[in-house]
Amino acid sequence: MKLSLYIAKRYLFAKKSRNAINVISAVSVAGVTVGTMALIIILSVFNGLETLVTSIFNTFDPDLRITASEGKTFIPDTSKLRLLSDVNGVSCYSLTIEENALLKYDDRQYIATLKGVDANYTEVTGIDSSMWEGDFVLMTETGRPYAVIGVGIAQYLGLRVNFVEPLWVYVPSKKGGSTINPEEAFNREYIFPSGVFQIEQEYDSKYLYLPLEFTRNLIDNLSGVSTVEIKFSGTADERTVQKDVQEIFGEGFVVQNKYEQQELFYKVMRSERLAIFFILTLILIIASFNIIGSLTMLIIEKERDIEILKSLGADNNLIRKIFIFEGWLISIIGAFLGLLLGFIICWLQQTFGFVKLQGETLIMDSYPVVMNLFDFLIVTATVLMIGFWAAWYPVRYLTKKYLRQ
Repeated sequence: MKLSLYIAKRYLFAKKSRNAINVISAVSVAGVTVGTMALIIILSVFNGLETLVTSIFNTFDPDLRITASEGKTFIPDTSKLRLLSDVNGVSCYSLTIEENALLKYDDRQYIATLKGVDANYTEVTGIDSSMWEGDFVLMTETGRPYAVIGVGIAQYLGLRVNFVEPLWVYVPSKKGGSTINPEEAFNREYIFPSGVFQIEQEYDSKYLYLPLEFTRNLIDNLSGVSTVEIKFSGTADERTVQKDVQEIFGEGFVVQNKYEQQELFYKVMRSERLAIFFILTLILIIASFNIIGSLTMLIIEKERDIEILKSLGADNNLIRKIFIFEGWLISIIGAFLGLLLGFIICWLQQTFGFVKLQGETLIMDSYPVVMNLFDFLIVTATVLMIGFWAAWYPVRYLTKKYLRQ
């Protein structure tokens, strides 16, 4: 193997009699380099985007969410809640209720989703770390309720925390009965905002946080909840906790982890990542045809060298290894350069953020990039496998003519 590798390196770097072979070899290295670099960059960008969106979801989504399998709300069983508190791995839980409502501020109106939450909600999620203005305060010590509004809703209504005009909340009354006056068909309350949050456009333009009891009274549902949201302790085994919680609440409830709460997004993200990987791998395969062309011309040029090696005692296996190693060296050099350039570009983006995100965001202003060791390993393995095939194919079939005994 040492002899065949040594001769392959001499053939690769030595000047050929036909300059076209040098050009094709250089083009082959460049093609593998660009393909490898593109794979590393694209996979790292997908890692960064997934990390970014996951951090957004983590701000809003709990570690576990319990909902009723049927109906919008349910009345929580206090005995089950006590058992939930005793589950190993559960740090705390929060009761929430949601309902659509009409918001009116001055002469503007907006349809939003009310989310009534209890005092534990900020411990279960990280919503209080995403405040755009004011503080996440829903109830004062004197018992006065306040609202925390998404920045999209606040901007549409022209509402700010320091304004003195109250925000009116209208919810259809569930008491039934007909009335001539349309206003009597709605429950309405006014409330002042204490803060404005900013997470992501979909959430910012949808949710309004209110105290749980205030929301229950407003929507005529004094004991129901929409979800029970759970936070894990630091040493929790997620699957075990989820299984234990499901056993406590039974078949009439759905217990979802963070992945299941946003299952569609994660499936789409992984499908896109896999599709991009296969597309760039196909481009690498096409680029590897240059290796086939380069080796084909080299074998033709080295016909006399093959005869000399055979006369010196070289067997057919040794001669084939020489040309296979040469083709593989092209892939190895291209892979090394591609990995190096991909690492440098990703590091520069991480450090300096040259490529900016369009528009303004509270979270970051440049494209996120996260390098993963597994990506480097899988890309290296893919490139080397393609390179070996591209070297083996022409050597296997073209050397038959010159290796006849």
